[in-house]
Amino acid sequence: MGDKYTIEDGSAPVLDGSTPNIEVSSRQYPLLFEILRSFTTLAETLNLSHAVRELGSTRQTLRRHISQLEEIKGGALFNVADRQYELTDLGRKVLPEAEDLLTQADAWVNGNSQMINGMQHLKIVGDDGWCYYQQQHPIGGVFRSSNDMLGTCLQAWADAGGEIEHDAMQAVRPKCMTFRRSDGNWVFTEVGEESSFMSWFGWKIARSTIGRPLGQLPGGSRFDRLVNAAYLEVEQTQSLRLDHCFTVLQNTEIGGPVPICYERLLLGSRFADGSFAVVSALRRTYDVEIRGVTDDMLRQMPEKFLM
Repeated sequence: MGDKYTIEDGSAPVLDGSTPNIEVSSRQYPLLFEILRSFTTLAETLNLSHAVRELGSTRQTLRRHISQLEEIKGGALFNVADRQYELTDLGRKVLPEAEDLLTQADAWVNGNSQMINGMQHLKIVGDDGWCYYQQQHPIGGVFRSSNDMLGTCLQAWADAGGEIEHDAMQAVRPKCMTFRRSDGNWVFTEVGEESSFMSWFGWKIARSTIGRPLGQLPGGSRFDRLVNAAYLEVEQTQSLRLDHCFTVLQNTEIGGPVPICYERLLLGSRFADGSFAVVSALRRTYDVEIRGVTDDMLRQMPEKFLM
């Protein structure tokens, strides 16, 4: 290596003109989208006939797709006994990433997802008028907020070192919701008395929500996975995330669907036993920036719901 690199004036090593021989795999899989869909569908149904019916495909095609993916991943993805399919350890390991890739591809193709300055932007609009917009923002946006609620929560979280039961968190917990992940779902463990959820849905629904998963959205399971990616990101990075959101939700006071816009800070935290938690601080406000959402849309939320 000493023959190939020189150090000049204390700078970083530079090549002496020779080109290192770096091999990068150039294998291409033009049917990768279909292969992933076959794999995730069979993994969900664990029944060849049901998967073929759902895909509108054939047994031969489905088996070929699974065989191709097994070749790519270097091992069997399913065990088969008496025509019953079961995921192998490798199959279970690669399934979440396959589902994420397929979800992102579907969303990108259908215009539901894009990246803005390297951060996630989601949009789905239903035929019935329901919609959901979400745009991730730099954490610095917390300190530019028109209200200090999120900043106060962030400071308390930092002082507590992410420990929910720390004294520093006690003043802000009433403003927040807390979740833990169970069986792939984000489950409510606490709804603060002063939280947006409490004042929007009312105490009966809020108290009854403990132990239940974060509500499914009309966009279906794949869109749920896109939205829940924010919580998963916070879990994986053990950090925090800021999003601005606009959607339509049932409101207890009005008794029907009402547009709602809010800023949301997710904080990676820990329960007393050390297990992971996500604390969500949410404030309803018109001061959100989301591509595709106009000021007129935001102001469909009645002013009395501002926080």
